[in-house]
Amino acid sequence: MIALIIVLSVLAALILVVIITSIKIVKQTEKIIVERLGAYRTTWGVGLHMLLPFFDRIALRVSMKEQVKDFEPQSVITKDNVTMQIDTVVFFVVTDAKLYAYGVENPMSAINYLSATTLRNIIGELALDECLTSREIINEKMRKILDEATDPWGIKVNRVEVKNILPPKDIREAMEKQMRAEREKREKILLAEGQKQSAILVAEGEKQSAILRAEADKQMAILRAEGEAESLRQVKQAEADSIRMMKEAEAEGLKRINESAPSEAALQLRYYEALTKVADGQSTKIFLPADVAKIGSLASVVKESIKDGK
Repeated sequence: MIALIIVLSVLAALILVVIITSIKIVKQTEKIIVERLGAYRTTWGVGLHMLLPFFDRIALRVSMKEQVKDFEPQSVITKDNVTMQIDTVVFFVVTDAKLYAYGVENPMSAINYLSATTLRNIIGELALDECLTSREIINEKMRKILDEATDPWGIKVNRVEVKNILPPKDIREAMEKQMRAEREKREKILLAEGQKQSAILVAEGEKQSAILRAEADKQMAILRAEGEAESLRQVKQAEADSIRMMKEAEAEGLKRINESAPSEAALQLRYYEALTKVADGQSTKIFLPADVAKIGSLASVVKESIKDGK
């Protein structure tokens, strides 16, 4: 009886263990492929699930996050027969867990081989210089080819990046020499351009200075000429004023002479007064001019003599 109880207890414990181990929790970022008796049964998404003991099994856990695969450098030959090493990085995401599980035996190896052959085909159409300067073109071509090829495997290739391009050592040395020569050439060109700009600026400065000096000389000459003209004008004005004043003084003097000279009537009157005084004397003889009218002429002569004397 005791043995039976022990056996039942062991069986109950085994059943409990089987049930507990059959319960599975699927995370948000993964999916689980479940097979029953070796055949595909279902794909579990996020949540709590339970396997049928002894019949169901988890065939594959698939991560649904974007994955990055860095492949080993591949030896490729360019169009101009230069052998070099190129390694690539592939960014992909699983879109269908069932196709990913059953589409290809080893998806990562398949992508690696596919990437290598695609890279060789693309690089074989390009020369060395084109390979070094056309990474974006290489990346885009590889992405399109890999995306189309991996679509039946439930994989979507989002990006492909060429990480390193390593030419042979002699080619690298030649490229370094060329780059050094290019840098020296650019340095000399920049130095020459600097000297040229400096000479241009100096010439422009001298030109502006000469223009300013010429403008200053011009303004000085204009001011000097204006000063001389103003001085001459003032001299002429002074001479004109002097002549005008002399004429006015002469006219004023003549006016005063005219005003101070006796008139013919006054001369005649003085003449008659003199005759009267002569008549009052002891002499009884009085001489009169034959023509009394000559007295006026005599007054005019006296008047003119007074003017000349003045």
